Amino acid sequence: MATDYYGVLGLSQGATDKDIKSAYRRKARDLHPDVNPDPGAKEEFQQVSRAYEALTDPDKRRIVDLGGDPFETGGGGGGNPFGGGAGFGGLGDIMDAFFGGGGATRGPRSRTRAGGDALIRVDLDLDETVFGTTTEITVDTAVLCTTCTGAGTAPGTHPTGCTTCGGRGEVQSVQRSFLGQVVASRPCPTCGGTGQVIPEPCPQCAGDGRVRARRTIPVKIPAGVEDGMRIRLSGHGEVGPGGGPAGDLYVEVRERPHDVFTRDGEDLHCRVTVPMAAAALGTTLTLRTLDGDEPLDIKPGTQSGSVLTLRAHGAPRLRATGRGNLMVHVDVQTPTRLDAEQEELLRKLAALRGEDHPEASRAQHNGLFGRVRDAFNGR
Repeated sequence: MATDYYGVLGLSQGATDKDIKSAYRRKARDLHPDVNPDPGAKEEFQQVSRAYEALTDPDKRRIVDLGGDPFETGGGGGGNPFGGGAGFGGLGDIMDAFFGGGGATRGPRSRTRAGGDALIRVDLDLDETVFGTTTEITVDTAVLCTTCTGAGTAPGTHPTGCTTCGGRGEVQSVQRSFLGQVVASRPCPTCGGTGQVIPEPCPQCAGDGRVRARRTIPVKIPAGVEDGMRIRLSGHGEVGPGGGPAGDLYVEVRERPHDVFTRDGEDLHCRVTVPMAAAALGTTLTLRTLDGDEPLDIKPGTQSGSVLTLRAHGAPRLRATGRGNLMVHVDVQTPTRLDAEQEELLRKLAALRGEDHPEASRAQHNGLFGRVRDAFNGR
């Protein structure tokens, strides 16, 4: 009488491949001799394994569905569903079945890989960062080998399969543990995981598919960039091993200090010095800006520390329209050397304004010590 292989796994005849695999997992986990020391577990495990093999092989399962026994009609092999012949495999075999089965490997990796990014810094003047410019930079990076065009082989030759790993790109080692066999895979040390070796490397690149070269690249600097910003040039970085696609080149902007202007984002700042009389009477100065000469109105009575704004004379806004402002900080200059006539005129002016015997402003004595002193003076 034929063995009921569906019944061994606890399944009915209409079970799917997924149901069969799940049932085998559950039973094999409990019955494997490396886990279950019960003397009867070994025989049961062999039956479960035979049932798994009979139901996962289409030809054998067809015989089972017809009421026969594939192993009694020459249907093949022993009880190991992973081709191990009679007997049983280690726990590593069960884990192979749980995670994809059959000892499948990842396969060889490609010799062609993407290249890395590169970074270069460029020094620019303030007017170049404000208004934009086009500059040329020289970079020393890996480029495609022109002799082998990235193949890495000498002209007229080709890569061959690696004999160490048989072209799989990885080698396996098997160790025994208290749980059974542990199979570890690692990249083949001979071919580096590619499954191929180059018997005759390219004389120019030594098999790498790329060489170092110095080249000049034009870079367009947009108006309004700031110190520390980076501009990405796609595909201008390092060419990858085996002639792989190049990475990106990043150009970092470094803004040189200016002798007149300082920058705060999109705004520019500068300082002007105005004589005392001109600040008192008012005047118009000619201020040299990045856009050219501009008139600057100093209103009568302008104080030292005043800030005058020239709108839209700063840097362009990168992510918006318009420009920033130019902030002009005013310093009023007090004369330090006067001749007799100038001194006499200033004394007369001071007398006319009542400033010949000035008193300190009470606003300067509003602190704690000022209030205490006023209290003692009866103020």
